[in-house]
Amino acid sequence: MLSRVAESLYWMGRYIERAEDLTRLIAVNFNAVLDQAHLDAHQSWAPLVAMNGDESLFYEIYGEAAAQNVIEFMLWQPLNPNAVTACITRARENARSVREQISSEMWEHLNRLYFLLRNIDRNAVLNNPHDIFQQVRDGSQTFQGITLATMTHSEPFEFIRLGSHLERADKTVRILTAKYDEVNDLPDGSAETALQLIALLRSCSAFEPFRRATGLVLQLDQVMEYLLLSREFPRAVLFCINRSLQSFDQLGDPNEPSKLDHPRRSLGRLAADLEYLNIHDVLGAPMNDYLDRLLQRLNGIADDVSRTYFNTRVILPDDRPRQQQQQQQQ
Repeated sequence: MLSRVAESLYWMGRYIERAEDLTRLIAVNFNAVLDQAHLDAHQSWAPLVAMNGDESLFYEIYGEAAAQNVIEFMLWQPLNPNAVTACITRARENARSVREQISSEMWEHLNRLYFLLRNIDRNAVLNNPHDIFQQVRDGSQTFQGITLATMTHSEPFEFIRLGSHLERADKTVRILTAKYDEVNDLPDGSAETALQLIALLRSCSAFEPFRRATGLVLQLDQVMEYLLLSREFPRAVLFCINRSLQSFDQLGDPNEPSKLDHPRRSLGRLAADLEYLNIHDVLGAPMNDYLDRLLQRLNGIADDVSRTYFNTRVILPDDRPRQQQQQQQQ
């Protein structure tokens, strides 16, 4: 497979997953604020901006983390490279460049989702955003289901799956980073703590699976352990890493597998560390540092994937591939 084809498939998977995750975060936060009307607006919405590392850009444009500002910034602000509309647009452009590798159903569905977002009434969305939240989430999940059902499970499929699961692990860690201190500072057993833990679980589509799991109760340590270390829940970090390892096994090694910076080796070490992690060793003050290191390791693995598989400079020996890659990684 050509490097540029693999890269487009990989980033298509990442962008679709990113759009769904961001939309779910906005929707959960919107409902949580309604449930807890006493919360300060800045306190409620600022963590969502910080989660993606877009604080400086956001405050340069808006100045205040009000609900309408954050929703607009995260959904369609043209200067925000991580906006939902930007993610869907880039996913579509990547899909268009590899039409021969994906199914017609995938292309048609992604095209419909793109035009849905391009033609929305933005004033109506700001007044009542629930419908667009649901449509984007349903559209992204449907695309993933269509991909699973209509595409041959060979190398192109594995690059899509690799991108989706690395993006999903990244977002779960970012959500935990943004929410942990807020929940940890609340008194154990209080109604507010329960509401915040429910919001945290729902931010990862984990509330119902968590409640169905045997022996789990709504406590911070058990919620953190579930979202980090579950081997069965599809958005848990360990689950995503294990699925990414399976994709690497199917792809094989384009370079020497013994190279120390090969992403399969780095991801395998991270999976082993999580397998043997005792969550109580990192609860409390150490948790922030642990999550920061975990996110850095995931980012390093993503960089290794790009270096190992996406050497597009061989095809276009100028600055354009490097600039395109940097733009896609924003």
